[in-house]
Amino acid sequence: MKKFIAIICVFILSYNLNAQDVSSKKWFSLGMRSTGSIFSDDGFGIGTGGQFRIQFSQRVNSDWFADYISININNKVKSDYAHIGWSVLFYPFKNLLYPNFFQPYILAGHCFDYNKKTAISFPDISKDRWGSAVQAGIGTHFNITERFDVSLTTQYMIHLTSEINFKEDNYGKIEFYTHSHSTLEGHLLTTISINYKIFRYGK
Repeated sequence: MKKFIAIICVFILSYNLNAQDVSSKKWFSLGMRSTGSIFSDDGFGIGTGGQFRIQFSQRVNSDWFADYISININNKVKSDYAHIGWSVLFYPFKNLLYPNFFQPYILAGHCFDYNKKTAISFPDISKDRWGSAVQAGIGTHFNITERFDVSLTTQYMIHLTSEINFKEDNYGKIEFYTHSHSTLEGHLLTTISINYKIFRYGK
């Protein structure tokens, strides 16, 4: 997966260097996001966060994001996730700016993630860890105006570190432990965001 991300980034950057309209479409944007996530172990959760974008050309953009997701696992464990990361967005189709409504893209990136699991009935029992992950997926902007868009993204995030799991004894007491995971273990995220282009920069 790391090699895949590297290939995508090299391709995008090499295309960007050859683009002829780099100076005309550089924007800085701010946005808010809500993310629904289906985890391999924890189940489904919904979170909120924010992001900003730095656009390098008409065909290449970037998301820099932070979000927080909380999950109730069978009314036994609360699992809290925080993500801080970035993604490179590549627009495969030319000239789909406003007033075109749809502007599809592919994306790939990396993030740092934090997870804390707490026993709901025994809140003094918890375990946390820091880790990192890579993600890739597809999405589209819905261009409402030249500056304002609603974006929908679906991506799969693969964790690169051990995960926290738990077991319950005969008395209902929770015990946490870390475990190694399979290569593709992670979670599927669907994010909807609203974004506003604040200003142009560069030439």
